[in-house]
Amino acid sequence: MRALVCKEWGPIEDLSVEEVPDPEAGPGSVVIDVKAAGVNFPDALIVQGLYQYKPPLPFSPGSEVAGIVSEIGEGVTHLSIGDRVTAVTVWGGFAEKLLVEDARRCIPVPDGLDMATASAFVMAYSTSYHALVDRADQQPGEKLLVLGAAGGVGLAAVEIGKALGLEVTAAASTDEKLAICIEHGADHTINYVNENLKEAAKRISGGGFDIVYDPVGGDYTEQALRATGWKGRLLVVGFAAGEIPSIPLNLTLLKGCDIRGVFWGSFLEREPAANATNLEALMGMFAAGTIRPYISARYTLETTADAIRYLADRKASGKVIIEL
Repeated sequence: MRALVCKEWGPIEDLSVEEVPDPEAGPGSVVIDVKAAGVNFPDALIVQGLYQYKPPLPFSPGSEVAGIVSEIGEGVTHLSIGDRVTAVTVWGGFAEKLLVEDARRCIPVPDGLDMATASAFVMAYSTSYHALVDRADQQPGEKLLVLGAAGGVGLAAVEIGKALGLEVTAAASTDEKLAICIEHGADHTINYVNENLKEAAKRISGGGFDIVYDPVGGDYTEQALRATGWKGRLLVVGFAAGEIPSIPLNLTLLKGCDIRGVFWGSFLEREPAANATNLEALMGMFAAGTIRPYISARYTLETTADAIRYLADRKASGKVIIEL
């Protein structure tokens, strides 16, 4: 089979597509014929040796796929050959075939959800739903500020926030990206290149935001924390800006606010039943038309390195996918 291969930690441009042996299903595992794969920010980190997980070299990056079950290992009874599924792994997805060592990670793709959309769905929407419902303890009518709002998880947070009855302010780096946020339900917008984030956020929120969703990090985090209201909650989702911020903890004292970590991957491992409940709720939102993944760019397996670079450079809106 063909696969994108990382032979050593280094630049994204060093990745290459090569012929590698087909995987084989062992006990408790399945093999998926990959039809589409979502590109996510950790894919850029993992090939550079900057992610919290470091797979043994050589390996294929790619953590989110949709495809067809083509081989089933001993003991797997909930899946059949030919089933349409999505799966989230840490690596291995940018290939024609993916071995899912724990078949329980495979999620059936319902009718009406095509392979491309399915590959852009699970990670971003599950992360944002877990953030807003499980970690933020959101309540209808509260005010939500989403940083990096035109990105994959950010746009999912905008849509889910609206579906949950929140007043959503989207913050992004260009007016073009903000226009997409408005199309997906944002009530207010902030261009944080042209405006001071803290001042604009205070102007829009009045007394401050109840929830701040932050997948960006860097200098924006402290500004956003200062824009929270009394008992506000800052959700730490990631650091797309590349810098992990240092926060003056006196702000949490003065505001009585919380800083809450969001690590959906660990939640998936530790609380699979709760994650399944969340996914069921998300599928209901999708069926109702209240959430709909926005795919802004499609690449081939041969151009996957370009797709990862495009995302890493923060040029993408919504989701970027690979179609096989």
